[in-house]
Amino acid sequence: MNEDIVELDGAIGGGQVLRTALSLSMITGTPLRIHNIRAKRSRPGLLRQHLTAVLAAAQISAAEVEGAQMHATSLTFRPQAVRGGDYRFAIGSAGSCTLVLQTILPALLRAAEPSRVQISGGTHNPAAPPFDFLDQAWLPLLRRMGAQVELQLHRHGFVPAGGGELEAFIQPSQLLPLHLTERGAITGQHAQVLLAGIAGHVGERELERVGKRLKWAAEDLHCTWLDQSHGPGNILMLTVACEQLTEQFCAFGQSAVRAETVADRAIEALRQWLASEAAVAEHLADQLLLPMALAGTGSFTTTHLSEHLQSNIQVIEAFCPVTVSCTPTGKTLRVEVSSRA
Repeated sequence: MNEDIVELDGAIGGGQVLRTALSLSMITGTPLRIHNIRAKRSRPGLLRQHLTAVLAAAQISAAEVEGAQMHATSLTFRPQAVRGGDYRFAIGSAGSCTLVLQTILPALLRAAEPSRVQISGGTHNPAAPPFDFLDQAWLPLLRRMGAQVELQLHRHGFVPAGGGELEAFIQPSQLLPLHLTERGAITGQHAQVLLAGIAGHVGERELERVGKRLKWAAEDLHCTWLDQSHGPGNILMLTVACEQLTEQFCAFGQSAVRAETVADRAIEALRQWLASEAAVAEHLADQLLLPMALAGTGSFTTTHLSEHLQSNIQVIEAFCPVTVSCTPTGKTLRVEVSSRA
């Protein structure tokens, strides 16, 4: 274990700072001390999904942890070697399974042994990337970088009930550089609505809005009715496949919010990305930065410098021998990771 310690202010960037810092602490073997965790959020400190991420990271790295408790605003994390294996983590709420997975997956790629990870909680949470985003947009790019990872969704889990479960199979892998300066021509598109314990007309209206505003054909519009025990829950996912990558834009149904308004949220996010000419949109940009830093170099174009992207850059540069530059180029922002070694 590295005797130096990285100290971070967790007030800006929310849980993203914590997750990225935990990942890099495990990978580099550098102890971490973080203060003001989620201090600017309406409910500051560690919530269930953040605590589960901390405990999961501690388990796979045999870490010594101080402050691993609900609502804690300070945490000290001292990792040992990361060990692959068979792991199961339960959030105990609808907290995001995908964010817990993204915390430990980069470290498990560096382990000497393969891993099987089961996580229960929320698989489709409005405050996190849904399972489908990881499976269809994020993971294909990680695989291009050399990651050997497979995902399975065993049960959907929406807010507030939770009860979802995903499973990941991770082989030790070396990440290679990836450069995404353009997305290329569109090769396919589809809209997918999931309904669990929600009236069918809600999904029909969401898809009707998509078809009308985006001029997508009926064969590109799909609705899946899940068992009502998986809900209540509703999500609309707009997926666009391009020559270089696949992007996905999501909107969740909410009580007292019209189906058309829900659809408009996803539609507007998609349209902004298309108009920008950027390779990746805001959320994928945020989630590609860490793998590129671990590869030593990489680049992409995105729409703008988000708070999450900015805070991620600060954490990565604190742990890794890389520099991240952000250069405006016309309608896009070019983000480049370069080695300081």
